[in-house]
Amino acid sequence: MSALMEKAVDEGMIDEIVPVSGDDALNVARQLARQEGIFSGISSGATLAAALHVAKNAPAGSNIVCMLPDTGERYLSTPLFSDIEETMNEEELALSASTPGYRFDAPTPQCRIPHKTVPVSPSGSSDASPNTDAGAETFVNEVIANEPIVMFALEWCEFSWSVRRYFQALGISYRSIDLDSVEYQVNDFGGKIRAVLGKKLGIPTIPQIFIAGKHIGGCTDLFDFASAGLMQARLEEFGIEYDKNVNVDPYSMLPKWLHPRKSA
Repeated sequence: MSALMEKAVDEGMIDEIVPVSGDDALNVARQLARQEGIFSGISSGATLAAALHVAKNAPAGSNIVCMLPDTGERYLSTPLFSDIEETMNEEELALSASTPGYRFDAPTPQCRIPHKTVPVSPSGSSDASPNTDAGAETFVNEVIANEPIVMFALEWCEFSWSVRRYFQALGISYRSIDLDSVEYQVNDFGGKIRAVLGKKLGIPTIPQIFIAGKHIGGCTDLFDFASAGLMQARLEEFGIEYDKNVNVDPYSMLPKWLHPRKSA
């Protein structure tokens, strides 16, 4: 819970807090774009999902105001619009070619980003206190010790999403502790877990991945580990199953805006 919300709750300005799962927020945001032509972001999807929940229980004739303050363009490289192709399809190219002066099929200079390891993007800072929550600390230690593969993640984080795609491609079973999910919002347990991780690792960023109790690091740390064959060796050492017939470049799982673009 943010400091602003905590203050509003303490001052009695909020009647009810409606938890919304990441999947529900994504689905409602997509419906807004498809059905209403409103190009909004994930948090707007969560806001409308909560408003729809309130509407179901509101008396007939009630007026409900729902504010959608963010726009969708900043989410193009996130799971929200993952099913939208990066390049134009044949039908779109044909439409472009039919309109003189507005064609996209001619080569144009484009910005290119070299293929290299990039730092995991933090989704907010983590102010780990020297005195972390004992329950959260016990939880973190037990999960790391007992789960073959665990990822401390965020539901809407692009880099957490990249790791999930890579694990899925290799058929790797893992546990994802989504710190911003409804489950971990209760008593800000997700925030407390993040503070423990910040103190334990000295790293404020998310995701953080552990394999057989060993801290691998964030998204690109894992991809470096895999590219060197070290991840596969550790999986085999501890009898963790994965599809050995799959040969995929882990960096291809990164958000598309990190990859070099091709001319049209």
